[in-house]
Amino acid sequence: MTDKRTVALDAAIELLGSEGLRALTHRRVDSIADLPAGSTSNYFRTRQTLVEGVLDRLLERDRLDVAALAGVAAPRDAQALEDLLCGYVLVATESDVVRTRARFAMFVEAMAAPELRGAVEIRRGELRAWGAEMLAGLGVEGPGESDAGARLLVDYLDGVILHRLTSGSHPDPRPGIRRILEAIL
Repeated sequence: MTDKRTVALDAAIELLGSEGLRALTHRRVDSIADLPAGSTSNYFRTRQTLVEGVLDRLLERDRLDVAALAGVAAPRDAQALEDLLCGYVLVATESDVVRTRARFAMFVEAMAAPELRGAVEIRRGELRAWGAEMLAGLGVEGPGESDAGARLLVDYLDGVILHRLTSGSHPDPRPGIRRILEAIL
């Protein structure tokens, strides 16, 4: 059974991905989640805590998706990582596009809101650290090498996903992912 807090966060993600950050209010989340009025504000007293909760939930759902795509805690070789990243790009731009739009709405808003920028960067740092662990497990060594590789990889994936969402063009992400992995590994 899903708790009401998670239901509210998933509804907030749906709202963000379909209507943008300006539509995000406690009342709208309650309505979309079919929760009693005031429920969302009981869990998230301010809009900022709601936004931070959404960021945490986005990261949590990304981790769940990656684990499901990988079938293991971490890829065992370069081919498995390539497959995982290609699968992630396809999920993010096809079946899970609303969540991806919600994430990018946060990114865009973070450009103008320093408090949101910090919250986004904390979660992005967690994602990069997770990527660095995967790269280190595949032999990327040396001071800062796995961190630098993870930063490059996350930035590249964000760009590929943004391109697929905004250009109307859906090229196969595999060749680019393969090249960037070859450079990192």
